[in-house]
Amino acid sequence: MKFGIIELSQPDKDLESYPYREVHERVTSEILEADRNGYDYVWIAEHHASTGYGILPDPLTYIAYLAPLTERITLCSGVMVVPLHNVVRLVENISFVDILTNGRIAFGIGSGYREHEFDALGADFKNRRAYQAEALDVMMKLFHDRKVEHRGVHLPNFNITGDYEVLPVPVQQPHPPMYMGAASDESIKLCASYGLGLLMSTLTPMKQLAPKAQFYLEQCAATEDPYRQSPSHRSVGIGRMVYVADTDAQAQEEAGEAVVRHVHSFTGAATSGYLGTISQENKDAYSVAGYDDLCQDTIIYGSPETVIDKIKYMEELTGATSLILHFPPYNSREQNRRVLRQFAQDVIPKFR
Repeated sequence: MKFGIIELSQPDKDLESYPYREVHERVTSEILEADRNGYDYVWIAEHHASTGYGILPDPLTYIAYLAPLTERITLCSGVMVVPLHNVVRLVENISFVDILTNGRIAFGIGSGYREHEFDALGADFKNRRAYQAEALDVMMKLFHDRKVEHRGVHLPNFNITGDYEVLPVPVQQPHPPMYMGAASDESIKLCASYGLGLLMSTLTPMKQLAPKAQFYLEQCAATEDPYRQSPSHRSVGIGRMVYVADTDAQAQEEAGEAVVRHVHSFTGAATSGYLGTISQENKDAYSVAGYDDLCQDTIIYGSPETVIDKIKYMEELTGATSLILHFPPYNSREQNRRVLRQFAQDVIPKFR
């Protein structure tokens, strides 16, 4: 089991003032703390035109900034919303940043789930999944062959042939570890067919994730070469809100109200989910959920012993190969710093 954190760069409007520039210093501080404490990954989320959610539009630029500040942690762009990008530029930039970090990146892709971002950038929300499927085929041709001749349906035409090719060539061949945020059977099947790792939603209850993870692993059995050789093939990463304290009661007292508030914020009309679309049934349940409800099968809060048991349960139920920790923006800097350290000291060694 590997462990990482995800950073959404979401402002805490109670403490951080508009235009929220201090968010980026806070996030950088947490990433450096995770690096010092031996975490495997940090995932940098991409979002656009928002004041109440993530406000970091370019994960790859941020990764290039983080590379000389960190020593060992893998820097991951995740997920890059493919329909908001020119896919040739995306491949070029991923490859370039892989060189700048000396092969210390991974990246995730997704079709997107926040319609206002598509409206802001003039992109087609309705056909986003079809766009991603077509884009993934182009990206793989460019990573493997560095040339492509493509007649677009949802994408434009691309013609890189003859004496021309896509450069630079990444350090990690044929491309850095690659993942997809996916929930539908169609997307999961596409993910497996290209040898990509699967990233799964933070808000979906673990019992609901289990059949999706199993379906992904079944589809991976049919993955063909060269995609079967991908380093992320058969990887299942699950995001969870995590808080560890000396006792279960302390975890609830310190962080219970913040996590309930955070979950409720993702059930309104302005959002379609969290790290992906969630079902209307889950949305309705979470809109009135209390702390005890969330503890049943969604969040991982409690003492080290409780947290360890919940992770083991998740691992056995879903076959997860990595856990991605997320902190609500309403946690204090001191809380997050302490949790990162205590989790690294008391929890991670039980899985290594």
